[in-house]
Amino acid sequence: MAGNNRKNELRALFMGGAPAAAPQAAADQPPAGPAELTPVNGQPAPTAPRAASGAVKAMGLSLGSITREAEEARVLREALTQGERVVALDPALVEASFVEDRLTDGEVDDPDFLALVDSIRENGQQSPILVRPHPEKPGHYQTAYGHRRLKAVRRLELQVKAIVRPLTDDELVLAQGKENAERRNLSFIERALFAAALAARGFDRKVIGDALAVQKSELSRLLQVADSVPHALARAIGPAPKAGRERWMAIGSLLEREEARELAEAEIGSPRFRSADTDQRFQLVFNRLSESDKPEPEKPEELKDEAGRVFARLKLDGKAPRIEFLPGTHPAFIKEAVSMLAKWHATFVENQKSL
Repeated sequence: MAGNNRKNELRALFMGGAPAAAPQAAADQPPAGPAELTPVNGQPAPTAPRAASGAVKAMGLSLGSITREAEEARVLREALTQGERVVALDPALVEASFVEDRLTDGEVDDPDFLALVDSIRENGQQSPILVRPHPEKPGHYQTAYGHRRLKAVRRLELQVKAIVRPLTDDELVLAQGKENAERRNLSFIERALFAAALAARGFDRKVIGDALAVQKSELSRLLQVADSVPHALARAIGPAPKAGRERWMAIGSLLEREEARELAEAEIGSPRFRSADTDQRFQLVFNRLSESDKPEPEKPEELKDEAGRVFARLKLDGKAPRIEFLPGTHPAFIKEAVSMLAKWHATFVENQKSL
């Protein structure tokens, strides 16, 4: 039953009644406009009726979800201890981070997103997003983490619960990377493009490495793939979570040839590509490029008689050259030809010995 206690603790925090062990939030003024959801000077904020999750739903909670909810409660308590409040914002005033980190289209190839929408519709938003005041648009905000929750409440036409914190660009991308590591890891190509986008904005490699929690060598490989795979192609394929580092590096090598890029563009425009899921799309492009990378087999040499009639073909491809007689060749001729070849071979071997 510990999982239920943690979940109730988290719900209490959002409904205005923080647990006794949690310090009371400071009375700093929140940003102008948003509605407060946490206690102010001991006065609880109005709360909207909430639907109980029910015993059946509680029994269905996985260990992972219980752990996540406990972590969310801890983070929220820390925010309240620091004097921060959870506020309700109009999603229209909240923009995404200035750097994209995912290739998923929530309503098409991210089933977890649809499950999140259903969960918020039934139980409300259980965890706030983190935003900062927009550096260029007064009265607007920029998301550090919680992009999927923001999209979900926007779809449900609800206000979004958020913690507003002044963040530098470095702090924002570090928070963004931390959320990805703790919730749902980015695929290899998503991390590669995220790293490249940060590098293009002039972020220090140490900051990029910290945001992605990778060493210098792995960061170099991420940037190498991002440089070799056109962004439009990567976006068309999508996150492809089953395609790891080695396969993306392989496809990057194949794309070094201009004709390979043309083949990739042709493939992503095909009906079979558009109807495939993200991992299948990667495989379709990979197969198309791998086939084009194979050398063209040598054409067999035609053996003709004095009248110009082809009677056999000499194939030199592979390790075993061979002569293939055309169908209908007289068996007596084949027997005589084999006999003549045997004599010529013996003469050739003797001549070689005398050299």
